[in-house]
This record gives sequence, C-alpha cells and structure tokens, in this order.
Amino acid sequence: MTKDQIKAFLKDRPGYLKEGAERLSERLDCSVEACSNALREARIEAKGNDFDIDNISKSEINEFKAFLDSNGIAEDDVKSVKFWQTIKGDNRFSVVTKGEDNIMKEVKEDIIKSLTEYSPKVEKKYEAVVDPVVYEVSLPDIHYGKLDGQTLDESEEAYMNTVKELMHKASGLNIDRILLPIGNDGMNSEGYSRATTKGTSQHDSAGWQETFVGYCNLMVRAINLLTQTAPVDVIVIQGNHDYERMFYSGEFLRAFFLNDKRVTVDNNYNSRKYYEYGTNMIMFTHGDKEKPANMPLIMATEEPMMFSRTTHREVHCGHVHKEMVNEYRGIKVRFIPSICGNDEWHKMMGYEAKRTGQAHIWNKKRGYEGYLQTNL
Repeated sequence: MTKDQIKAFLKDRPGYLKEGAERLSERLDCSVEACSNALREARIEAKGNDFDIDNISKSEINEFKAFLDSNGIAEDDVKSVKFWQTIKGDNRFSVVTKGEDNIMKEVKEDIIKSLTEYSPKVEKKYEAVVDPVVYEVSLPDIHYGKLDGQTLDESEEAYMNTVKELMHKASGLNIDRILLPIGNDGMNSEGYSRATTKGTSQHDSAGWQETFVGYCNLMVRAINLLTQTAPVDVIVIQGNHDYERMFYSGEFLRAFFLNDKRVTVDNNYNSRKYYEYGTNMIMFTHGDKEKPANMPLIMATEEPMMFSRTTHREVHCGHVHKEMVNEYRGIKVRFIPSICGNDEWHKMMGYEAKRTGQAHIWNKKRGYEGYLQTNL
C-alpha cells in the first residue's frame, strides 16, 4: 500500500492512530517504514493544533520546534506538516501555515496597488532597423535564494554580468526587440514554506520576503538595462519550485512597467506562453510536465492561427539545467542551460552541468539564426 492509501485507512479508522507502526503493518500487510511515515503525518493532520508527538522522535521534535522558533511561527498557526527522511537518514519536513494564502494575497494586492500608482511614464524612442531580429536573452532556473555557496548579492551580480556579456556580444546585430523569458524556477521555493510548489523541502539562503523583493528588483534592473538597446517583451514562465510566487512576481513587474511603453509583460494565466515575431513562433514552458514529443502538437492545438501564420517554430524549456535539443516533425524542442550553481543535494547526487547563459537570435523573415553564449 502507498502512504496515501494507509492515511486513508487511518482516516476511516482513527482508533489505529494510537497503535504502533508494527501492528498497523501486520493489519495492512505492508512495510513498517510506510506505516511509520503515514502514522506520523496522519496524527498531525487528525489532531490539528494539538500535535500528538508521542510517536515522533525526540530529534525530529527538537528540529521542528527550532524551525518554528527561528521563523516566528506559533504551533497554533501550523496547518499541516510533512515529515520524511533523506537517503542519509536526515530528518526533513515542510510546514504549511493557516492564513498563508490570505497573507500572500494581501501582500500581492498592496504591492500591485502601490506600483500601479507610482509606475513611471516612459515613451518609446528607438530608431528603426534594417533586417531586424528579436534577441532572446534566456536565463532560466536561476533559483534565486538557493543555498549554493553564493550570497544574494553575488547571485544577482552573476545574473547581471551574464546579461551584460550577452548584450555586448550582440553589438553587431540589428536588434528590433529584446525577448526576456523570466521565471522557470526564478526563485528556489514558494518562500514561506521553504518548499517547492508540491511541498519538497528546500534549503534557502534568506527569508521569503527578502527573496521575493530581491528577485523582483533584480528583474527590474535587468529590464531597465535591456531597454537601453530596444523595447523589451517580458514573458513569465512558472516553474515547479515557484509556480505561485512567479505569478505574483509577474504581476509586480506588470504593474511596475504599466506606463512604460518600452516594456510589455505577458503574465497570463496559462502555464504555456506563446510569442510571435514575423515568421517565428516560440512556445515557452518549464518542461517538467509535457512530453517533448507531444509539444509540437500542443502548439498547433492551442494556437492554431499563430501556427498557420508562421514557418519557423521552436519550444524553449528550462528545468533540466543543461542544453538538450531534439526535433519532432520539424519543430525543435530546446532545453536551455542555467547559470545556477549546485547545492549540496545536487552535488551529492552527482548532478553536474556547465553554468552557461545563452541568447537566441530570431530573424523576422529568415527565422532562427543561432545563439550567442557566455560561460560562468
């Protein structure tokens, strides 16, 4: 039986919550470990605020209470807790608090209201170019706020220096517009929970407020830098680490640049975004859900008119932190590399990828013409 099936059994027969994992294992004919994990979570969920910690180890109790104290969370504010162990036997947990959704909603509404009121008014002033291109500065998966040996300032400078270097290398191009996809795990976690959107615990280097504000400010810096060359089209792609917070960040930027005619921000509700330029069509998605071979058909189904108007089409994804390209029915599915450094978990698992920043060139008539690259 799976852990969820065991928890469903416990929900129907709460008397077993007071039994040990061994007896439950005998009753359900499944492993003691699975029963232990299910019992731990089911007891917490069943008791609500009154945590029954009799069957949780002393080290887990101490770590859990220390986490609450360090983050200023009262036990009464905890909605649910997920406990598990790593392959090394280390205790891990993620916490969801009551009212967290309301808090974030209020913060978002206050931020957007303030930004809309004070959004600077800027008009377009660019000269027309011959044989124009869109220059796609694509830096997915920076995992801002991840504990990877860099300070926030150092990670910000790495991002900005990469943007500057890619713009320097593009000095000979006839840039008509700049395309800036952001997100794709722009932030390392959903913030307050210090976990991914689905609840996997993460090691963040700073608090959720600091990482949210820091990431938004970093994107403002990058956009303002790029507008010195050409109008900027920002596309917000939500990742599996920051699905909710990336949407909030997109609303922040949309409100901030509301009156800046040089900048557009696409933060629509769809997880997949589309961009059309001349004969070119690009689909943006994080790449953790759809099968690559299905992506061309998804493009044609979701945007049939754009598909019919264009002749050069690609899908650009993040998620894997390394470059991978395959072609299906004449449409390339391109996974873009990342400039993000490895944390301890990735090092332990032996995951290594070259830290690389890329910018892709789309000619308005001739289509995709390659990319420029810089290595960290």
